[in-house]
Amino acid sequence: MLKIHFSGEDILRTRVAPAANPVWEVVLSLHLLPERGRDPLLSGWRREVMRDLRRQEDAAGLRLLLALNPPRGYFPDFLTPYESVDGFEAGMEAVRRTPVSLLQRDLTLLGNARNLPAGAGALARGEPDALAHLTTAMGRYRELALGPYWTRVQAAVEADRARRARAMLDGGIEGLLTGLRPGVRWDSGVLEIPDYPSSRELHLQGRGLLLVPSFFCANTPVALVDPKLPPVLVYPVDRLGGLAPDEAREPDADRAALAALLGRTRAAVLAASDDGCSTGELARRLHISPAAASQHATVLRNAGLLVSHRDRNTVLHTLTPLGRAILNA
Repeated sequence: MLKIHFSGEDILRTRVAPAANPVWEVVLSLHLLPERGRDPLLSGWRREVMRDLRRQEDAAGLRLLLALNPPRGYFPDFLTPYESVDGFEAGMEAVRRTPVSLLQRDLTLLGNARNLPAGAGALARGEPDALAHLTTAMGRYRELALGPYWTRVQAAVEADRARRARAMLDGGIEGLLTGLRPGVRWDSGVLEIPDYPSSRELHLQGRGLLLVPSFFCANTPVALVDPKLPPVLVYPVDRLGGLAPDEAREPDADRAALAALLGRTRAAVLAASDDGCSTGELARRLHISPAAASQHATVLRNAGLLVSHRDRNTVLHTLTPLGRAILNA
């Protein structure tokens, strides 16, 4: 079990990451690649990525990436620096600047559990070429494995952020943290994760907690091992039906779906969903029936402009990146 202890100051400083974190998504997606058949929503993605990886020339870089990111157990903290909240390049620059002492510690921990390829030795010594090779391999993997699907990943994370924002508005920080279930319990200032693979206690000590919603996070949230690093908890989001390449939609289907958007009411539905809106709220704001609100939301969702997430008896609609771009055009 993982127990995260909050003080009053920690509660004030707890927040949700502003967007999908590309470095965490790279690392956690690598963990899922060998897990054949475990999640049908990712089977097509896994098949396509594995096929494309076999065509890559940098076999040594891929072997190192997979060795550093096993499907179970420990993986190095230095691969997911806090700076990645500012984007992939900021994260890669932080990886290249990792102190040798941290590289040696993390790789020693990993090497105690599994055999590492020869390239790990140069990495542990902090050799600049080895670190550059690692970040280059991560960038290539990102382009191949996440690039064609990134809009879907962003949409799922945006939908989750809208849910967390509403939970925060309705119930404060307690509502936010309680809403992370299943798999998480909030009790009297302690956030508990019963199924965590190791028994640990993390005292935030006034630093607060950064919650990172993640598409590729498996069922159990993930925290960094080093308690001295800025505290982060990565948690899984609803994958909203799985992954398909962004360019996989048929042109005729796109034209038909976008043509169906014409009209003031659907434009109003799109605008009302900017900060997240339930079907009932759409109906009340636009003075239409709940059935009509649901129908318009369905058309927008089929066109790729909205995502919808059911939370008990409420369906929350939020914009996809494409929907927000159209709204802001």
